[in-house]
Amino acid sequence: MKVAMYYSNKDVRLEEMTVPEIGPGELLMKVVASGICGSDVMEWYRRDKVPLVLGHEVSGDVVAVGEGVQKFKEGDRVAVTHHVPCNTCHYCLSGHHTVCDTLLRGTHFDPGGFASYLRVPSINVDRGVFKFSKDLSYEDASFMEPLACVLRGQRNARLRPGQSVVVLGSGISGLLHIGLARTLGAGRVFAADTIPFRLEKAREMGAHLALQADETIIDTIREANEGRLADLVIICFEGFIPLATKVVERGGTVLFFAGAAEGAPIPATINDLFWRTEITLTSTYGGGPADCRTALKLIDGEAIPIQKLITHRFGLAETQKGFEAVCAPMDYDCIKVIIEPQK
Repeated sequence: MKVAMYYSNKDVRLEEMTVPEIGPGELLMKVVASGICGSDVMEWYRRDKVPLVLGHEVSGDVVAVGEGVQKFKEGDRVAVTHHVPCNTCHYCLSGHHTVCDTLLRGTHFDPGGFASYLRVPSINVDRGVFKFSKDLSYEDASFMEPLACVLRGQRNARLRPGQSVVVLGSGISGLLHIGLARTLGAGRVFAADTIPFRLEKAREMGAHLALQADETIIDTIREANEGRLADLVIICFEGFIPLATKVVERGGTVLFFAGAAEGAPIPATINDLFWRTEITLTSTYGGGPADCRTALKLIDGEAIPIQKLITHRFGLAETQKGFEAVCAPMDYDCIKVIIEPQK
């Protein structure tokens, strides 16, 4: 079978691999749609593991089932998540499934979503594979995993109906946050970015105001929000971290959603952040099985306009072009790239 082998963001090669053999409890999946995630282009995160086949936002068809598999059959349309928790450790039993050692280090696809086929290990089959109907497109279903991450983030940040939200960064994660916040009943949703194309997308996704990401937004947010700053600030690009602490209201929450560069600090003093502010800083990573199930239901119910986010589609042989678009969004007017391994 063919795979897109990742060596660096500028070196993704079409190569041949043997179709994985499945064992008891496992599935063989034909990959139909696989999204490029922002984490896929974090070279510092990948450099010690290359070459490898990336791709974890996947949907496709079950083409073979291993001995003992009862929940799935050949022909099922499925969305699959690459990382799943053990469900029995201290972290899982405390509700922190996405920091479980099994999820963080013990589960993965073979070889990855940028391939014609992938083997789904038995633990993923048990708690990380979700069927969807023929009425839902493969493209839309591939958003299950990224939306699950966003869903978990907003739950961790305790977003409540009526609260004001500022989303800093209107790339794919930020746009999903905007759409979900509107669906969950946020009172006012403000988007901030420096790329005009992304700000226009933020408006399409439901942002009440889409603003240039600089300190001028402080007064604008106050004017539009009854004199207050934001109850919740969601950071979707590390370059906006300094702005986050300036647009959060007293008693509010800052959610560190996006990954950052190696060694990136929080540029604020303890007194400025916490003294007499009662600000909460929180973070999130990934999505658990329940998040995936809920995300797929939201997508299937058209609660979030997923199709507005897809700007590029490439066959497997053109995966390098997809990485180029993600790495240079202003040059390509890029939001979301979908790789279609069967084309």
